[in-house]
Amino acid sequence: MTDVTNKFGDWIKEGFDIYKNNLGLLIVASLIAVLLTAVTLGILGGPMFAGMVIIVLKLRDGKQPPPIAGDVFQGFQYFLPSFLFFIIWGVIIFVGTIILSFIPCLGQIASVCLCLAAGAFLMFGLFLIVDKKMDFWSASMASIDKVKPAFFPFLGLAVVAGIISQIGALACGIGVIITMPIYFTILAVTYRDVFGIDAASPEQGSPPAQQGNL
Repeated sequence: MTDVTNKFGDWIKEGFDIYKNNLGLLIVASLIAVLLTAVTLGILGGPMFAGMVIIVLKLRDGKQPPPIAGDVFQGFQYFLPSFLFFIIWGVIIFVGTIILSFIPCLGQIASVCLCLAAGAFLMFGLFLIVDKKMDFWSASMASIDKVKPAFFPFLGLAVVAGIISQIGALACGIGVIITMPIYFTILAVTYRDVFGIDAASPEQGSPPAQQGNL
């Protein structure tokens, strides 16, 4: 648990550095992802955000050739697991918040806590779908298992990254296109440090395997 707390600031700083050094690429990719998610009423949210994960992992790993904004469409390679991850958990959380809202006095607070906890527990799900080629359920459980022993530090990280990414929503929602990629770059740094690189993964080529530090 101390490891997570000690690296909290480093993950945010490195994620922000990746963001500012690739600002144009990330904004264009984010624009594509958000627009296609919106016009399809969330149906393409899973693959579009999987595409964002592909891009930020390539940036984090220094892949050559470097990613381009169009790589966001590579998320369609993971259409089914990313779609199920996005839709099923979205529905579960939505239904849970509706039920909790009927509880007098504490219902609204409980709903917020549910959303925050779910965001923390599932923060690595899409990364595992893309990087480890997991199905949506295995990726979800692997993310939960990794977060659980250090839940509160990871919750803090998810909240901070989420707040930063949502600052743009204050500008009539349009600014979220600019700030949302920060969330993905911070999580990409965190994910790679926690889960390491699998030498057997076709996405990663042949670097030696690195183990996570937790």
